[in-house]
Amino acid sequence: MTEETPRTPAPKTRRSVKSPKHGTDVAATTPAYRDDMHTAAAPGPHVVVVGAGMVAHRFAESLLSRAGEQWRVTIIGEEDRHPYDRVGLTGFFGGASTDDLTLDRSVFDDERLRFVRGDAVARIDRDARRVTTRSGLSIGYDRLVLATGSYAARLAVEGFGLPGCFVYRTLDDVESLRAFVTARSAELGRPLTGTVIGGGLLGLEAAGALQGLDVLCTVVQSSDRLMSAQLDLPAGNSLRRLIESRGITVKTGTVTTRLDPDRSGQVAGLEFRDGAYERTDVVVFTVGVRPRDELARAADLDVHPRGGVLIDDGCQTSDPRILAIGEVANFDGMCVGLVAPGYAMAEVAASRLLGSEAGDASASFPGYDLSTKLKLSGVDVASFGDAFAETPGALDVVYSDPVAGVYKKLVLSDDAKTLLGGILVGDASAYGSLRPLVGSALGGDPAAYLMPEGGVEAPTGDLPDAALVCSCNSVTAGTIRGAVHDEGCTDVAAVKACTKAGAACGSCVMMVKKIVGTELAKAGATLSNAICEHFDMSRRQLFDAVRVSGLTTFSSVIERFGQGRGCDICKPALASILSTLVRGHVLDGENATLQDTNDHVMANMQKDGSYSVVPRIPGGEITPEGLLVIGQVAQDFGLYTKITGGQRIDLFGARLEQLPEIWKRLVDAGMESGHAYGKSLRTVKSCVGSTWCRYGVQDSVGMAVQLELRYRGLRSPHKIKLGVSGCARECAEARGKDVGVIATEAGWNMYVGGNGGFTPRHAVLFAEGLSDAELLQAIDRFLMYYIFTADRLQRTAPWFEDLEGGLEALKAVVFDDSLGICADLDAAMAAHVDSYEDEWAATLQDPEKLRRFASFVNAPDTPDPSLAYVGERGQVRPATEEERAGGVLIAGTTLEVRR
Repeated sequence: MTEETPRTPAPKTRRSVKSPKHGTDVAATTPAYRDDMHTAAAPGPHVVVVGAGMVAHRFAESLLSRAGEQWRVTIIGEEDRHPYDRVGLTGFFGGASTDDLTLDRSVFDDERLRFVRGDAVARIDRDARRVTTRSGLSIGYDRLVLATGSYAARLAVEGFGLPGCFVYRTLDDVESLRAFVTARSAELGRPLTGTVIGGGLLGLEAAGALQGLDVLCTVVQSSDRLMSAQLDLPAGNSLRRLIESRGITVKTGTVTTRLDPDRSGQVAGLEFRDGAYERTDVVVFTVGVRPRDELARAADLDVHPRGGVLIDDGCQTSDPRILAIGEVANFDGMCVGLVAPGYAMAEVAASRLLGSEAGDASASFPGYDLSTKLKLSGVDVASFGDAFAETPGALDVVYSDPVAGVYKKLVLSDDAKTLLGGILVGDASAYGSLRPLVGSALGGDPAAYLMPEGGVEAPTGDLPDAALVCSCNSVTAGTIRGAVHDEGCTDVAAVKACTKAGAACGSCVMMVKKIVGTELAKAGATLSNAICEHFDMSRRQLFDAVRVSGLTTFSSVIERFGQGRGCDICKPALASILSTLVRGHVLDGENATLQDTNDHVMANMQKDGSYSVVPRIPGGEITPEGLLVIGQVAQDFGLYTKITGGQRIDLFGARLEQLPEIWKRLVDAGMESGHAYGKSLRTVKSCVGSTWCRYGVQDSVGMAVQLELRYRGLRSPHKIKLGVSGCARECAEARGKDVGVIATEAGWNMYVGGNGGFTPRHAVLFAEGLSDAELLQAIDRFLMYYIFTADRLQRTAPWFEDLEGGLEALKAVVFDDSLGICADLDAAMAAHVDSYEDEWAATLQDPEKLRRFASFVNAPDTPDPSLAYVGERGQVRPATEEERAGGVLIAGTTLEVRR
């Protein structure tokens, strides 16, 4: 969703004080809850936290990590869940499970903490210093912390609340939304149309989520631009073009006045103030949030007229024994629905409570910084500091490229030296380096930060100690430097553990790494690039060592170049290196034990323990006979099917022992299973090109097929994706791939470095007007040089940015042979192409390898009778006789364990 940035001092470096015993997790229905945390015999202060969200989690973590053994904490949460990452809520629609979103549960293992979930505080008795929950629990406190958060605002329009209307706030909300869309689409027999009312940060996230559910989506915004709280009009217009290019319709200056139902009572349309009408099947309201201050009002605490519990800079309310933190707290007349200021308040509140014991009795919350970064796939937007130039005498420096969808603005002081704020749309890569500089000297020509790659080089001076590097955890550059010099941290992992910098969203990790490297260099040391504790060398150094030595097994490599027995970091990395230099089947001999889980079984493990199989369909081109085979396999094995973004058909729900038979059916039909897992080539996406499209100028399908067959099975430091578009309309979205190819009348244009991840990147132009042969040679050398030199798990974009000389140096290597290694790169790729074999077909011919694919040694063909298969998205089939005999309930395709 968003990255939010408070400008507040970082917390002091702290060491966790953990008890060996576990805390208590009490369900709301548990009658045995005893209020023994607040008695005369209790050893110390008892803090009750009302609310169990992200801010409450941070408060408990901060307090208990510094407090002595005498402290006691009770957290009471209304949701029957552990605290989860509300910022990453949209990840639920991208495949993240509730467990993936759940925050670190180790906090709840502390014996000093008791967690009451699935209940809610109904009353605060300030005189008796007790809270009473809806289920009847009565719990005393010494200090009370209100962290009740906020709720989604409700639009005062007729029809709000009809079936099909949702808000976008909690996991329950998004689970209900997904279930509704799935069921309603199946009921109507067509994709749904959807409307998001509210075009702010959350609204755009909701629109992306609906689009991920195959809903044709429209965003309705009452103001004149999207994200009007963060962006000026030109930036809003640029963002609109980017959003619309994703297939999402945008209506600005539009006010909804009524929701109309269909005959069954479901929402069916919207009426607008201007008289317009639009049909819709589902509506999501994202029109803001309101603080949940009803408990405070009932307890007669001071509340702001517009909502929120009034606090001072120490987070104290009008009752000296009660504090408020997060979205329920009103500071300086504002309640802010961002998580980072809440984290800052949590740290302040913990420090105030601990006082001289382990905190800071004078810790204060300095106010809000509304800096934000939109994390919607394919859309890069950031706003920070004084983005609207409200400071007297402020100057704007603007770069705009409407064709590329890029708008950048820096706001400077009247002497053009101090950075006050900025807006970045379409390319927010400079956000990480600019945001910490707000309030400080920019240190160079502002144009250096705004111009596209290849322009003026940006200054590289050190950040001031007060500059905030990690906004999620409020860690400054000075705190990171202190971790290096005072705490003895010598790498990023140690700094992360010590300060929490980079431990949340991860977008600041590269900046943390830069600071650590600089500080170590000042001390005469260097930042370790060792791949792990077993090899004191980087992946690139290890690659060269194996290549020169000619060693072919892990045991021989670690004996000569490492120590110990290896780990789950170095083993897969060395497996990848050996696959390039030695080649051979991934399951041959000793090397089979090195593989990651997915490579080990040559299929993609899903969260339910089953596997998916993705037949290779080069270029998305497939015969009717091939489609029939895939459909028949899915039907016979009861597999859930889905067309992927890479133009393949994914088959989910296969058991381990079923994989060889599925592969056999596909191999007999002339298809491979395909690599949809591991660090290797995934897909080469294409449009239909000149074969069918009236705009196509080259055969993009033919080129995509050629590329996929050439690079299939190519192991690498990270996954690789390619795309080929038949014209400049770019329907294959090639600039979002590691290698993108776009056809022109003059030949092929080649782009490199398009990656997803924490900081999505567009690929940059590498060469123009290449012939087929020139294109293949350039891609060969680019990929092989990447495989030879990249760090472990390093994507192509940060790889070539880290190369000395950057993109221009890379071009010189590939096209001018500046390092004299092109013959080696060409030979290595030729060896890969010549030695490729269908791994799945080879496995079927090897009885020893087939022995791996059995669920039970003593009954390899019998399913576990305690497993039940339940329906997913309406794809249901009856049980076979064999399955009934085995005692397995088949009602669909998704694995669910029922013990």
